[in-house]
Amino acid sequence: MTAPSPKTPEPAPLLEVRNLCKFFPIKKGPWWRRDVEPLRAVNDISFNLRSGETLGIVGESGSGKTTAARCILRAIDPTSGEVWFESDRMGRIDLAQLSARELKPLRQEMQMVFQDPFSSLNPRLTVGEAVAEPLQIHGLVKRKELRDKVVDILERVGLQAEHYQRYPHAFSGGQRQRIGIARALVMNPKLIVADEAVSALDVSVQAQVINLLKDLQEEFKLTYIFVAHDLSVVRHICNRVAVMYLGKIVEFGPTEAVFNSPRHPYTKALLSAIPQPDPDIPLQPEMAGEVGDPRRFEGHDMSPVFHSQ
Repeated sequence: MTAPSPKTPEPAPLLEVRNLCKFFPIKKGPWWRRDVEPLRAVNDISFNLRSGETLGIVGESGSGKTTAARCILRAIDPTSGEVWFESDRMGRIDLAQLSARELKPLRQEMQMVFQDPFSSLNPRLTVGEAVAEPLQIHGLVKRKELRDKVVDILERVGLQAEHYQRYPHAFSGGQRQRIGIARALVMNPKLIVADEAVSALDVSVQAQVINLLKDLQEEFKLTYIFVAHDLSVVRHICNRVAVMYLGKIVEFGPTEAVFNSPRHPYTKALLSAIPQPDPDIPLQPEMAGEVGDPRRFEGHDMSPVFHSQ
């Protein structure tokens, strides 16, 4: 009888978030302004992200999705917690503890696609200048090779070489978002955070951009954090889902498990609000009342996080 072969250990996650918090101080008083209860935008969240997968972070406006994403990339500094990242340059490192100078070389491995394709591009820069700017800042490409590199990335996201000299106002919303994707992709990152990357686009254009993101993920071996409130988009593109409510992750698990068998009442409420393609079927909201106040939400009165299998 042969002995069972030992299991191959799973590789370390690309990203591991531990007890991440971001509190914003609130001041009161006409003259002597003093701190009162903070706004707990992100309140002790933890999760991991494997290389090559797409994690969706969902929740209504004000749930803390974007704040969490910006804390992970250190676009804003977290109040507390750890963000462990598996870097090719520096090994496994806690991003939350690094200074701005120490973070600079890691920016090549982490990029962001912003929500609004109209305001995220500098109107005074041509498309070529906007996409080339990160390469110039980090000194990654020689000047004589810069244009060829930028044109190659533009063509990979569905644009053309003649777009290099045009300004952002000459493009549609979908084309501008492709420029934003090219600007993130030109650094050849490992991790891309897409913050509501398709919410400002028409539905038909949304489908094109989502399919583009999936194709680029396969081609460049990318890992995504996909922040969204459109659950149909999340179900199409994401491997796992984290549901946020008032700064907390209340449910976490594989996408189909969360959608087919939601366990937390808030997840059920989100899913019940999805419009059905039949006008005769009325909405059946699972919850009533107003959203809680993140200034007074401590976290101990919320049901524990549900991990869907």
